[in-house]
Amino acid sequence: MPTPHPPRPPYPPSGGDPGESDAALAARLTGAPDAEVAHSTALLIARHWQSAHDYAVICLASSASLASMVTAAAFHQVFDRLTLGEPGDVLRPRLLVTVRDIVRLWSAEERITGALPELQKPAGGRGMRAAKSMTPENRKLAERAFQGLPGPARTLLWHTEVEAEPITFPAGLLGMDTDTASATLEQARDKFREGCVRAHQQLAPSKDCGFYNRLLDVPIRRGGALLPDVQQHLAECRYCRDAAEQLSHFEGALDVLLAEAVLGWGSRRYLDSRPGRTPHRSRTRAAARHSARARNAARHRVLARFPKMTGRPSRALRTGVGIAGAALLGTVLATSLSSYDGETDPTASAGATDGTGTAPGTGTQAQPTPPGTAQLPTAPRQTRLRNAANELCLDIRDEAEEGAGAVLAACSSEPTQQWSYENDGLLRSVADPGLCLDSRADAGVVILGTCADGDDERADDVRYDLTVRGELLPRWDEQLALATTTGDPGADIVVKVRDGSDAQRWLTDPQPADAGSLSVAETGDPSARQAGLGSGS
Repeated sequence: MPTPHPPRPPYPPSGGDPGESDAALAARLTGAPDAEVAHSTALLIARHWQSAHDYAVICLASSASLASMVTAAAFHQVFDRLTLGEPGDVLRPRLLVTVRDIVRLWSAEERITGALPELQKPAGGRGMRAAKSMTPENRKLAERAFQGLPGPARTLLWHTEVEAEPITFPAGLLGMDTDTASATLEQARDKFREGCVRAHQQLAPSKDCGFYNRLLDVPIRRGGALLPDVQQHLAECRYCRDAAEQLSHFEGALDVLLAEAVLGWGSRRYLDSRPGRTPHRSRTRAAARHSARARNAARHRVLARFPKMTGRPSRALRTGVGIAGAALLGTVLATSLSSYDGETDPTASAGATDGTGTAPGTGTQAQPTPPGTAQLPTAPRQTRLRNAANELCLDIRDEAEEGAGAVLAACSSEPTQQWSYENDGLLRSVADPGLCLDSRADAGVVILGTCADGDDERADDVRYDLTVRGELLPRWDEQLALATTTGDPGADIVVKVRDGSDAQRWLTDPQPADAGSLSVAETGDPSARQAGLGSGS
């Protein structure tokens, strides 16, 4: 059954007199007459219930009554803390995080999942339970900076940037007039950026990272060029590349950065569900993607000031997949994922396409491609996909037909184990070229579905971005990766939170380097003769 999209509530949200702030309502939950407590409780629920319920649907990958149970439990927990004296501001993100944490906690308890099997969906509770952290590694600075802001600043940033609500709504939640709220919002953006720069300094893993702190921040802020030694450092330091990518969001919209830093799980889907972003319910997903690109156009223009690098599109920079921050600096990886028509593959991680050459934008000679590095073909070819954790191959359960499940099986020459990865991100079955792997049609369990074209609403469900490690990331949520449920033959293929494990890496069959396909140089190292879709680094 398809994963449901959250219902889209009427806009703007309801919630009583906008002059009655959340903090004032929360203060009445303790020591006030019963009638006042009931009044305050009702207004707070009216203001925030629909958003919390929408996110519960996303976290559970289900719109069943369980979503209402989780939402009610989240309100109960937050209200309990309010009665103990916690501040009553920033309620929306606090409720959303509580929803997420409840789903994760409940899904880890066998007694609860036995009574509520909806918690066991791979795209929902089961995937969240397996995740090491809900916050992506390349959002740690933004998370720390946001939590360090005053309550009013966080409220204004969240509701204007993430919820896409007019300034009048969070002003009402805070009991402010709109002029004061607008001025506070501008200060909040500045303080948020300063917090990211300060967090980069405080969490720096080396003295060099701390030394380059301002040399990194100021050019990005002003749109100038980075010094050569800063570029060199960022080419070698993942921590600082991630910092540069996070800082780049301040030149455009902060919605993606904030949502991923605070929520992590399902943040893109939550953004898409906000009624302020989709005022017309008949709007198609393709139109929504176009709107998202328009919202980030200003930031892309800033990125364009930095030296260019061939490789993945700017969407990869926003999600931090592969080598996101390096695009700011014009640095390249030694591995190559080039397109089938001689141009750069927009779905692949960036890199040099030859064994040697000049790294674009750096003026330095690129290193030779090491043995064991995979390279994409100049034309699609068929290959098996072997899971790096267990040496079993990606296969189709029974026959290649729409709706058939993807499973692990002992590697063989069966046509159901032959696949081709195409330049538009489709992972196509050779047994039936009209069918591709669909990661979303069955609540995160991967099945065969029709190969949708780029304008189809299902386009991102059957397309994957490819990292240099050989991970396949579904485009509808690039915090997930194609993985196995167990390491046994017959195990289902699902999408899980991306964790970098071997269970989420896929290797291709060896092929001579002159075949023009996903290939490796023959060496004495057996691991080097089993090339991944990306490099093993």
